Amino acid sequence: MTEHTLRPTVYQRLKLSAQLVRTSMHVVRWAIVGLLLAFTLIPLIFMLTTSLKSPIEIRVSGNLFPTEGIFWVNWERAFRNVPLPSYLLNSLIVGIVSTIMTLLVALPASYAFVRFRTGGRFLPSWILGTYIAPPIVISIPVFMLMRTAGLIDRPFGLALAHMVANLPVATWMLMDFIRTVPAEIEEAAQIDGASPWGVLVRIVAPLILPGLVATAIICLILSWNEFLFALVLTYSIRSQTFPIGISEFQGEHGLQFGEISAAALTGILPMYILAMFFQRYLIHGLTRGGIK
Repeated sequence: MTEHTLRPTVYQRLKLSAQLVRTSMHVVRWAIVGLLLAFTLIPLIFMLTTSLKSPIEIRVSGNLFPTEGIFWVNWERAFRNVPLPSYLLNSLIVGIVSTIMTLLVALPASYAFVRFRTGGRFLPSWILGTYIAPPIVISIPVFMLMRTAGLIDRPFGLALAHMVANLPVATWMLMDFIRTVPAEIEEAAQIDGASPWGVLVRIVAPLILPGLVATAIICLILSWNEFLFALVLTYSIRSQTFPIGISEFQGEHGLQFGEISAAALTGILPMYILAMFFQRYLIHGLTRGGIK
């Protein structure tokens, strides 16, 4: 066999090996994605199947899926025994109000930290450090302040507490987004006579709109899931939020797991739908904020 006939054979083998490597990497990549997706969805699937089981099967059987048929009694009891719509409405009101207040404070604060070096090098790190401490550390001072201000058991008082809790994260995120805006654009606007507030509102805010949307969604989710301040600062149905409503499913025989699963799915789905609807803005905002 001559060298002329060997060269195509070696080339074909190398090409086949490269294709096998690419196919193997593709399979491994999708296997990892599948494992992560299963890890994420299994709790939701478990809650769904638990909500469709009979109360006896929930306590006796350890199967993932119902074996005695599908029962809607847990969903009926979840909405009949506890006023879930009121809890969900309170969570929505508190989440929206706290998110708006957080952005109104975090946007100018982050702009001052980035462009004017307000507070020096360490103040932004100290602000983020306040988020590391567990909320229970400040629960008593927050309760005393809210009681003095007459904001106990009021949605606005709870929204104010959520704003204080979410402000460090929102400020830190918006600082990264503002750093991506070229300073030359702001300098050109100032030469044209724009004030610092005008530059922030008319130039910076539109340019970091995906970042604002991403920050707003994260603040809304944090407020929606917050439990401690809602437990400490509210005591009636007019202001208690969804996490407090979940804790009400306590019967004489213990926790009502079927009703809890049905109610939890009811509260989780709005946040999932919100994240999916704004997925493009959320991903674009988070990835853009990570670019230095």
